[in-house]
Amino acid sequence: MKKLAICFAASSALILSVLPLSACNNKKSQEKISKYSINASYDASEGTLSGSEKFTFYNSTDNEIAALEFNLWGNAYREGATCKPVSEAQKSAYYEGVSYGKMDVEKVENCAGWEVCGEDMTVLSVTLNAPVYPEQSVTVDVTYSLKLAKVNHRTGITQKTVNLGNFYPVLCAYGNEGFIEAPYYSCGDPFVSDCADYDVSLTLPEGYTAATSGRQVSNSSADGKVTQNFSISRARDFAVVLSNGYKSVKKSVKGCEITAYYCGETAPEKAIDAACDSFGYFSDKFGSYPYPTLTVAFTPLSVSGMEYPALVMVNDSLEEADGVYTSVHEVAHQWWYAVVGNDQVNCAFMDEGLAEYSSLCYFETHPEHGFTRTGLLGGAIKSYRAYYSVYNQIFGKTDTSMERSLKDFAGDYEYINIAYNKSLLMFENIRTSMGDKKFFAALSDYYARNKFKIASKEELISRFTKNHDVEGLIDGYIEGKVVI
Repeated sequence: MKKLAICFAASSALILSVLPLSACNNKKSQEKISKYSINASYDASEGTLSGSEKFTFYNSTDNEIAALEFNLWGNAYREGATCKPVSEAQKSAYYEGVSYGKMDVEKVENCAGWEVCGEDMTVLSVTLNAPVYPEQSVTVDVTYSLKLAKVNHRTGITQKTVNLGNFYPVLCAYGNEGFIEAPYYSCGDPFVSDCADYDVSLTLPEGYTAATSGRQVSNSSADGKVTQNFSISRARDFAVVLSNGYKSVKKSVKGCEITAYYCGETAPEKAIDAACDSFGYFSDKFGSYPYPTLTVAFTPLSVSGMEYPALVMVNDSLEEADGVYTSVHEVAHQWWYAVVGNDQVNCAFMDEGLAEYSSLCYFETHPEHGFTRTGLLGGAIKSYRAYYSVYNQIFGKTDTSMERSLKDFAGDYEYINIAYNKSLLMFENIRTSMGDKKFFAALSDYYARNKFKIASKEELISRFTKNHDVEGLIDGYIEGKVVI
């Protein structure tokens, strides 16, 4: 996620500290993988999505598993939810006043039993008919419905589009202590997902366009509705943005078809150009992009942007310069989060910090956008020092540690300065100490070794310390000992 253009905004969330995660890291997961087959139909008049999901779980762990757990993030939008999906700083996202949605599980088949549970009723627990052993598979069928709130957010009916960031039951990532339940806190990205293959069928009213994470494989029309089928392999999420007013621009970069969708008469050309150009830069700098398509969907959001595999959302109300910056940041997330995953709840600095620093690297070599290395570093230092001073005055101390659960951040302001600004400064210090050649070689190595996995903090650090003594420097930043 890209932080809000204003100072207060962006993220904060939660999760049990149970990493390192094992499912994607196991070599067996490179041979076989779980699969989602989703059929969903959108009713524009009711603002609802009716869905069925056939999920085939491949057990890539070393344990027998008797039950599966799925995150029901759509249920976080219901009235009475403990964890509010929209923070106070972002509540203007409810453009017609507070609105509610919910995700109802109607039935689960091919199982011994199921229940909706979890800290905030956002988990579906499915007891299997029999345990599934390592290297074996099992399939369950889930029928559900999603009522969408009217909100400019990841999941909801916006003023121009329908954002479907988390529109289906998503298997919880598997860690050392079992499946990890992820309550939906208002700030940050409370998502930790293992990779899977996706086949998704969407039935929409005629006139609607679907911007998605996948490549379209078929299209048909009947009875005033359009059904489109999409697929993507080895992705940790699948996201969709719908609109009956979208126009599109297509470009081919490094063999990838990049499609930008926008509403209105004029395309945000500079933001689209920056997204395409930075895609080529990151491909050359870090490693090739593994998916055949990338979608850039301009849509109303309460934050500047949001990332999903092969799809990024960019707030369509940003000023031109902010739109350019956000587009580059979200494209960088295709490398740091989409392909190389991490625990975004306890180690948000890994993907947000790398996406932020990758953006700096792009802009320093592309001055035509108006962003400079000096300016970006100076802005991060100024913001971080202001945060440090304010928190010292209010609380008498400032916790600047970087490895902590999102639920432990006081709010958006603190999260931004730790996950974005301090992280950017840490990677700058590492690069300065190592030199460009070793620094970028380490990032390329990190990318190559951790494709489609959930990388640990230790794995990231090990790439930098392999040929250079910067472990003390990195530990000082992460533990909060470095003075900036």
